[in-house]
Amino acid sequence: MKTVALFGGSFDPPHIGHIKVVEALEQLPFIDTIVVMPTYLNPFKSTFAAPANLRLKWLEKIFSQHPKVQVSSFETDQKRSVPTIESVLMLRKEYDKIYLVIGADNLASLGRWHRYDELKDIVTLIVASRNNIPVDINYISLDIDEDTASSSLRETMESSKLPKECAYEIQNYYKEHNAKKS
Repeated sequence: MKTVALFGGSFDPPHIGHIKVVEALEQLPFIDTIVVMPTYLNPFKSTFAAPANLRLKWLEKIFSQHPKVQVSSFETDQKRSVPTIESVLMLRKEYDKIYLVIGADNLASLGRWHRYDELKDIVTLIVASRNNIPVDINYISLDIDEDTASSSLRETMESSKLPKECAYEIQNYYKEHNAKKS
């Protein structure tokens, strides 16, 4: 049985919390492949700070040395906001079991996700800890000791929170573009 963990998000910017999630997923023996999939535009946002192609490029660089990881351009190629269900259905053509990785901060909004009733029947949720939000025992919990958020990082551009593979590029982009939106 081929299994995949789908880890999607804006990654605007990518940070060490995202890396820690992937490293924790790599330790799970029941996951064959981890697909990191940046959004073109998060369905719950109206804009992005860094363009999708740049976020995709950064993720490819960050995870280039992770053999279990594939960075997917599926959502960015659509040039629109893509509901998670569409990405899951695309992965379903190749994988027998799909794990969907979300942050605990997304638990409260799950019911508002597009076609959530269908989505929850197709995937098994893996929830990464965030901000001490309790994770229901019905989900697989991923204990991540890093509460960095992209939204606050856009303000501070704290280099210790950025992936070393492209920290300088990320810092420069957000500073040059004063990218503090969304």
